[in-house]
Amino acid sequence: MNWVRGESLGSGTFATVNVVVPANGSTRFPSPVAVKSSDSDNAGSLQHEKEILDRLGSSPYIIKCFGHDHTVENGEEFYNVFLERATEGSLADQVKKHGGSLPEPFVRRCTRSIVEGLKHIHEHGFVHCDVKLQNVLVFDGEVKIADFGLAKEKGEKQGKCEFRGTPLFMSPESVNDNEYEPPADIWALGCAVVEMVTGKPAWDVSNDSSIWKLLIRIGVGEELPKIPEELSKEGKDFLEKCFVKDPKNRWSAEMLLKHPFIKVDSFSFEKVHQPLPSPSPRTHFDFPDWASTTMASVPSSLDSDEHSGWSSSPESRLRPLVTDKTPENWSESDGWISVR
Repeated sequence: MNWVRGESLGSGTFATVNVVVPANGSTRFPSPVAVKSSDSDNAGSLQHEKEILDRLGSSPYIIKCFGHDHTVENGEEFYNVFLERATEGSLADQVKKHGGSLPEPFVRRCTRSIVEGLKHIHEHGFVHCDVKLQNVLVFDGEVKIADFGLAKEKGEKQGKCEFRGTPLFMSPESVNDNEYEPPADIWALGCAVVEMVTGKPAWDVSNDSSIWKLLIRIGVGEELPKIPEELSKEGKDFLEKCFVKDPKNRWSAEMLLKHPFIKVDSFSFEKVHQPLPSPSPRTHFDFPDWASTTMASVPSSLDSDEHSGWSSSPESRLRPLVTDKTPENWSESDGWISVR
């Protein structure tokens, strides 16, 4: 395809995102399309994302990938991946546009689509690892899961001292044991539903809160995210099935599809009314504070004995991380900049 790099949608340390403008009458790709690009020396993560999308295959609930290519621009070689571009932005954008909350019928509808997407992902042997509203795109009232940069194969082991994902959406087993399997996506789904309903994170945190104290709350003790009072009885029960501390007892995507909250015949599929004008085109590259990342959670000064002690219990694993000061630059570890 002949194409030209158009308007910038976002940029980061190792990648940029732009509108694709077909050139010379090219019709290979449907419109609109976005291109995510990395210079060839730093394209490993983007190549990983492309491989996962290829292996997942087609699903109406997952962002489409239209291929890739290499270009040389101003003497520098780039690796480019072509993706669907959502002109209605993400679910996070929709929450903001509608005053901080979405109507429950639309929440039900969006939640069902996300669960359908997670079912497809899990059945194909993968875990998304970063389910959140910023990574769910809106297409004419339909929603699709996007951004597979942190996705992994089921059963693939993590390093003992590494966190993966967005802290506010991490599950207890991810915090305690670095376990990132399908149940972790279900926990994150519950957090996303709470945010759709309230416009606020599922965990009550202040802007200057320490990430480590949040992880203590998630991983240690019996505290659970607060379920919104304004949600229906079915919605509250749905969230209770997501917010189960033991991942073995947490409902799967397949089980949740039968729950009354999102069962097809239990709600209307009417599209939500959009009272505000659409923002500039956005894609799945919208990164707020407490952004997604993979990060080492153990200071390099810890010796081997201290490392081994981390795996013995959640308390001993997390205790060295507690601090009254938010670690510098942790929210910018992926280097992304929102462009509006």
